Amino acid sequence: MKASWNGKVIAESDKTIVIEGNHYFPKESIVNDYFKPSETHTVCHWKGTASYYTIEVDGKTNQDAAWFYPETSSMAKSIEGRVAFWKGIEVAP
Repeated sequence: MKASWNGKVIAESDKTIVIEGNHYFPKESIVNDYFKPSETHTVCHWKGTASYYTIEVDGKTNQDAAWFYPETSSMAKSIEGRVAFWKGIEVAP
């Protein structure tokens, strides 16, 4: 699977995990240069507290377009530390 935005591949892996229709990429599969930490956090009742990244590619910014769970509940350990996308990030084979 590849995650792309603004004409660039920002993550690529053949080891994604799909939860609730979202592909969670291993952290080591993301292109770190495009990811900037965000202060945004949300809470999922069964996964835990999510942290976000803003994606920056070639001068364009996509605020909070990636999220991850630094620590998950016991029910979501398989995605702990993995990164998922939304807000126009294309995820496809």
